[in-house]
Amino acid sequence: MLNQEEHKRYNRHVILDQVGLEGQLKLKAAKVLVIGAGGLGCPVLQYLTAAGVGTIGIIDFDTVDLSNLQRQILFTTADVGKNKASCAAERLQQLNDQVKFEVYPERLTSTNALELFAAYDLIIDGTDNFSTRYLVNDAAVLTNKPLVYGSIYKFEGQVSVFNYEDGPTYRCLFPVPPKAGTIKNCSEIGVIGVLPGIIGTQQANEAIKIIMGVGKPLSGKLLIYDALQASYITVGIQRAEAEVQKTLDMKANFAQHDYDLFCGVKGTLEAHELSNSVFKTMLNDELVRIIDLREGWEEPQLDGSNVERIIMSDIQNMIERFKTDKTVVLVCQTGARSNNVRQLLKQTHQLQEIKELKGGMEQYGN
Repeated sequence: MLNQEEHKRYNRHVILDQVGLEGQLKLKAAKVLVIGAGGLGCPVLQYLTAAGVGTIGIIDFDTVDLSNLQRQILFTTADVGKNKASCAAERLQQLNDQVKFEVYPERLTSTNALELFAAYDLIIDGTDNFSTRYLVNDAAVLTNKPLVYGSIYKFEGQVSVFNYEDGPTYRCLFPVPPKAGTIKNCSEIGVIGVLPGIIGTQQANEAIKIIMGVGKPLSGKLLIYDALQASYITVGIQRAEAEVQKTLDMKANFAQHDYDLFCGVKGTLEAHELSNSVFKTMLNDELVRIIDLREGWEEPQLDGSNVERIIMSDIQNMIERFKTDKTVVLVCQTGARSNNVRQLLKQTHQLQEIKELKGGMEQYGN
């Protein structure tokens, strides 16, 4: 039952014909796991907390960065450097002390996903990379949990509901991941700050509808929003039994499945690519010049006596720094900028031996 404080807090829900006391009690009994407390996760978490979802799990290994604050409005400048999941739970508890938060300040992997998902009724995907999206989808299918999906790209967002009442899954829509590096993330290409708020709120709405059993969830549909045109279109999705079965067949070996390898994030190194382990041996090596192409605010910082920073806008004026008898290694956040600069130096300045850190600093230390 609802206590006196809850009756007052959720009054605007209770007096809704389609919600009522029964609907609010369903929300109170629900357990929802939110993957990621970033751009999408922040609005999802805020509205689920305000709505009175009884137990909310938050998993995120990342820490708050100053560049997050343009869109991740749960956090403040004082939170920079703190774990996102822990910081979000602390802030949300102030919004609604009737909600129980389970915090997982760790990375979601194939070794912990199934046990984690089994403890919840519904999963919400707030991730920003394909490796984790496929992992989340497969774990949801294997544990038979509905999955609310959202994604953002520059000025466009997408929302759907997967694995709901025999509906399609993420793999039914995207059976094969895009080639690594062909779709850039927010840190490389940017995103308008309000977009994750719009899409995350839509995700929260889908979750609430599913929990209460009202309306028509976006199962079998992909909602696409264009922020520049303020327009929505809806595309139908068909369930692909073969793709679903492929996922179900993975269960016995799920813990060993490497999603980074599946999505091409890692694999056989090209001659110009360096692994993390090799790259670390080059720090402070006098025969190596490491050039960090990132802006000064990008984290994590890279320390080393042989590291220098040349941001993208200064490259043409500092070409001579790339011409040296030393081994030159390029570093950026995801590997996209370093790859572009390496090819530029090769094509326009005939510098053939430039190396780069594969996957950039996002993969550093993994």
